[in-house]
Formats: sequence, C-alpha cells, structure tokens
Amino acid sequence: MSQPPIRSVRILGIDPGLRRTGWGVVESEGNRLVYVACGSVEPRDTLPLAERLLGIHAGLEKVLAEYLPAEAAVEQTFVNKDGAATLKLGQARGVAMLVPAMHGLLVAEYAPNLVKKTVVGAGHADKTQIQMMLKILLPKADPKTADAADALAIAITHAHHRVSAQRLKAVGA
Repeated sequence: MSQPPIRSVRILGIDPGLRRTGWGVVESEGNRLVYVACGSVEPRDTLPLAERLLGIHAGLEKVLAEYLPAEAAVEQTFVNKDGAATLKLGQARGVAMLVPAMHGLLVAEYAPNLVKKTVVGAGHADKTQIQMMLKILLPKADPKTADAADALAIAITHAHHRVSAQRLKAVGA
C-alpha cells in the first residue's frame, strides 16, 4: 500500500508583548520545516494601552491576510513578580489569540520551557541558544528581533506538537 501524501500546513507563531509582538510563519510538511516570513508588530510606547492593543490587532490582521496560515500558536504567559506587567502582557496575549481565532484558526498554547526544550533540547535555554538553533532548523530565516526569533520557535514547537494539541482540543482538555 502506498502512503497518503503528506499535507503541508502553514503555521503562525506569535510571541505576544505590548512593546513588540513577534510573529513567525513556517510551512510544515511532515518532519520538514520551511521558513516563510517573520517580523514584529511594534505599536508606539507613547500610545494609550487600548490603542497599543488595537495596533497589535491591526498588525496581526495584516500578517494573517498576507501569509494565510492554517493554524496558530501563542506562547503562554509566565507570571512574574510585577502583577501589573503580567496583567498587561495578558491583554496583549488575549489580542494575539483573538485575531487568529476570529479567522477560524486553531490556536494552540505552549509553555516557554516547552518551546525551549523543543527547539534547543533544554527547557532553560537562553535566547542566544534559540537563535543558534533557528539558523540550523530554518537556514533562510533572519529574524531582526528576539521576539520574531521567539515567534519562529513557537511555530516550530507547534509543528512538532500539533497532532497532540489537536487531540487535547478534541477531548476538551
């Protein structure tokens, strides 16, 4: 019996932030990953919070319209000592999840340690190690910001874990 053809899936990874929301798009075909694009949405720091959130929304809408991903993944927020900062980051993360969901995309969430473990092999890797592994996994990628690099790492994580993420969603976990 012949194997069914492997379907290619375009994945959008999002690293939410109020100052800079990174995004990265990869094409996943079985175990093969192909870099498509990456960048960041950077609303002005001087804008009121609501307008910065609107800027993130508009920027991610443009990314979705241009690259037409089939699935999306967002990094989970880690809670730090500054409750106000965590809350604001959560608002940016909400927008980052809302935009692809409005387009009918599956939106998976991954813990920062899982992203690092998937890309580097260690859950406590630093940004330099992630960027070095990105050069190996996606040689054509040239992220201009650490946030864009992190977003590509999130997309790669989803490419590796997407089947189990879909199963968890199906059972309501």
